[in-house]
Amino acid sequence: MPIDIDTFDREAEFEGDRTQAERILSFLALNDDKAFRRREIADSTGIDPNAVSAVLSRLKERDLVRHKPPYWAAGDPERVRSAIDLRRSLDTLNEQLGTEDMDAWRDAGADEQHPSQRGTDGE
Repeated sequence: MPIDIDTFDREAEFEGDRTQAERILSFLALNDDKAFRRREIADSTGIDPNAVSAVLSRLKERDLVRHKPPYWAAGDPERVRSAIDLRRSLDTLNEQLGTEDMDAWRDAGADEQHPSQRGTDGE
């Protein structure tokens, strides 16, 4: 039986490997004409209310959501879209090229000074 497109866009079971932050941002962006209480966001996304609180706080620090107690709403639509697009691009690159080994990056340059920190005589 078919479902309407709004249900399709909202349903958590179609969300695959998206992070909780992406799920919350997507929900708020799809409903950008409304503001919600934490519990309403939790109920709509299927995420534990305590986790929703933590995620909303991190998203607020990044200016991706707005908060006027007790309500939360999507932030600037362009900023939200850019954040989601960046995450998807990074996921695609990681799938195609593999993830970076940060310890290897740190070890590779640990013994050398950055060129901007070297003296004018080349040392």
